[in-house]
Amino acid sequence: MSVGIVIGAVAAVATLGAAGSYVGAKKLFDKVIPRKDGVRVDIDEMADSQKWEEYRKIITPNREWLQAQNPEEITIKARDGIKLHGYFLPAENPTGKLVIGLHGYSSIGISEFATSARFYHEHGFDVLIPDHRAHGKSEGDYVGFGILDRYDCLSWLSYVEKRFSQGVQILLHGTSMGATTSLMVTGFKELTPAVKGIIADCAFTSPYDVFAHILKRDYHMHEFPIMKINSAMCRKKAGYGFEDYSTLTALETNTLPCLFIHGSEDDFVPVWMSDKNYEACKAPKKLLKIEGAAHGASTYQDKEKYQGALKEFIDKYLE
Repeated sequence: MSVGIVIGAVAAVATLGAAGSYVGAKKLFDKVIPRKDGVRVDIDEMADSQKWEEYRKIITPNREWLQAQNPEEITIKARDGIKLHGYFLPAENPTGKLVIGLHGYSSIGISEFATSARFYHEHGFDVLIPDHRAHGKSEGDYVGFGILDRYDCLSWLSYVEKRFSQGVQILLHGTSMGATTSLMVTGFKELTPAVKGIIADCAFTSPYDVFAHILKRDYHMHEFPIMKINSAMCRKKAGYGFEDYSTLTALETNTLPCLFIHGSEDDFVPVWMSDKNYEACKAPKKLLKIEGAAHGASTYQDKEKYQGALKEFIDKYLE
């Protein structure tokens, strides 16, 4: 998720005072929720300039590798009729395992998930990388922040089951908004038993919680009334409110094993959110904190430890 977009809008809110709360909330809504094409990842939230140069040595060759594979482009229909787009890369030596890689806010999966896609491909997984609604080549006017995307993920799971044999084993692996989506999906009673586990990298607990955190962190503003007004606007225009659902609610009934990952230096989606997710999960679970990693950067900060944890999780929970 890119904090730069949020901060630019919140700056306007901070100067208005209580009398301008509605105007400020609308500015925040207009900056964050409607579709805005183009990748706008705020690298300042991931790393300083020195670290970023080191990360690029991992990111760039993996992106080039994934694009060179010419993955198949797929489109399906969401429950509300919009077209959802994704990329599919089959395993060279199929094992009956498939990972769905769910990207973060303001990004696209074929870019953000490239490093993990290569790891999974080398371990015999088919790889499906959807564009979230209002991102990339998927349709949609408003970002879902996990609350709408969990339904879209169900649609992708239905597609996978129809395309492949009933014996397919599915892993959901998400980062930031994608991680939140993967956890929220576990709350569906109709979730297919083909899903065997969840990898949740720096998931926020709810859109309300993460936006309220930014208001407090950068402008020392209380969430009321800005967040309440903003949530009401979102409900009217996008069809959901920021408190409609949370990972904590989903995890109350989750039975799937979960690997929670979070960078120790993440101050955009703070570590306490993964702590709360971990505490709420009653299923088999592990929490991995990567020292020195900021938001969404754990896989680049310590690739060996990150991918080692993925391998351990796969070996333990997938046949």
